[in-house]
Formats: sequence, C-alpha cells, structure tokens
Amino acid sequence: MPSAQGGIPVSTPRTQKFTAQDVAPNRRRGGDIRVLLSPKTVKSTSGFMGVLTLEPGEYVSEHRHPYSEEFLYVVRGSMLLTVEDEPVRLGAGDSVMVAIDDRHRLENDGAEPAFVVFHLSPLAPRPELGHVDTEPLPAPDQVVPEVG
Repeated sequence: MPSAQGGIPVSTPRTQKFTAQDVAPNRRRGGDIRVLLSPKTVKSTSGFMGVLTLEPGEYVSEHRHPYSEEFLYVVRGSMLLTVEDEPVRLGAGDSVMVAIDDRHRLENDGAEPAFVVFHLSPLAPRPELGHVDTEPLPAPDQVVPEVG
C-alpha cells in the first residue's frame, strides 16, 4: 500500500485519495472542470466535489442544477459569477452558494488563472437530470470524460 512520509497510509480500501491529475478534464462547458469525488469514483451518495481552473478570458457557460445547491470556494485568482443575471465578484478566499435551479455562469475576467473548488448536493435522481445548459457551449463537440 502506498504511504506518505512517516509510514501513514495515503489510501485504504475504505478511503480513496484522488488528485486533479487522476481525472481527465471536461472542457465542454468551458474551463478545465474535473470531478474528483463522485458516485462513480468513490460511490458517494449525497453529492459530488471537484475543481475548476479558468484561464484569463475563459468561462463556464450558463447553466442550472434543478436538484442541487452548488458551493464554490475560490482558492486563487478572481472571477465574475453571474447568478440570475446578477453579477457577484469573487476573489481568493471567497465562497458562495448557488441555490437550486438558479441560472449561473463563471467567467475569469482577470489577468491571472483562477482555481475553484466546487461541491454539489444533493444528487439528482439520475446524472443526466442534474445539469441543464442555458447558453451555447464553448466546446460542444468535446467528448466528456465519464465521471460523477
């Protein structure tokens, strides 16, 4: 079993560790979205979690989640979140919750890359019901990695 410094296990059969590099990026809706912990990766039953990297000028197209709240935490950089046509400026250390079914869009209108951790909960009854696009996608032909 792999171990960290001092012989402490980094993964056990009950606890699985993932890094962003373990997951293929999803760029179909914009940016670099990686779902890390999900029903498919760790058999979660209440939600899923991942990371988003947005380079300057990149955005995640407007969408809504009919069954889930979305929690966002900006680790570094800054961006503009638009929720139901209302702009919210976010910077490093800021967090926000997007309510169930609220249309929202993320845009890095700054000069530095932005890195965000996100979590959605509860899960939709079926994965295909969890996300509704409300704006044309920047990369609609990209094959989406099979995740969460």
